[in-house]
Amino acid sequence: MRDVRHIERRQQMGRDLGDPLYSPEQLGAMIDDVPDFPKKGILFKDITTLLKDARAFRAAIDALTGLVRGYEPSVVIGMESRGFIFAAPIAYQLSAGFVPVRKLGKLPGEVISTEYDLEYGTNTLELHSDAIAPGERVLIVDDLLATGGTVSATIELVERLHGQVAAVAFLVELKDLKGRDRLGNYQVISLIQF
Repeated sequence: MRDVRHIERRQQMGRDLGDPLYSPEQLGAMIDDVPDFPKKGILFKDITTLLKDARAFRAAIDALTGLVRGYEPSVVIGMESRGFIFAAPIAYQLSAGFVPVRKLGKLPGEVISTEYDLEYGTNTLELHSDAIAPGERVLIVDDLLATGGTVSATIELVERLHGQVAAVAFLVELKDLKGRDRLGNYQVISLIQF
C-alpha cells in the first residue's frame, strides 16, 4: 500500500503542472519507480500513475502522435497489453487502422506467430495473417522500450507479411538497457527517456 504522503505529492504535482502542453520531463516525473517488481533486482516503471491523470494522459498521447505523424502509417500496431493503451488513440488521431499483436491463443482465426526470449523464459506473439497488406506502412507502438525483445518479435511478424515498418514508438525508453541498439536501422521514437 502506498504512503499517503506519496499520494498527496502526486496530486500536488498534477496541480503544479498547469495546463498542457507538458514537457517530457514533467510527464516522466509522473511515472513511479517500483523496486523489485516483478522480481527482485528489477526497477519497474509504473505508467499507471501518468495514465490516471487525464491531462497528462492526453498530453502524452498528443505529444507521441506529434512525433510520429510524419511517418504516415496506414496501420498502427499495439502489443498486448499496455501497447494497446497508446496505439489505439494514436491510430485514431492519425486516421489509421489499429491492429493488435496478442499473446499465444488470444486471436481467433488464422494467425502467424513468433517466439522470443525474455529475461526469465520465452513468450509467443501472434498477428492475424491478413492484418497487414504487402507494402503497407506500419507504425509499431508500445509503452516501454527496454531490451527490445517484444518489438523485435513484432517487427518480424510485420515483415513476414511484407509490411513496411515506418517507425517504432514508445512512451518510455530505458536507455541503459540498449533496446534501441537491438533495433538497428529502424526509426525509433521515444517521448520519455530514463
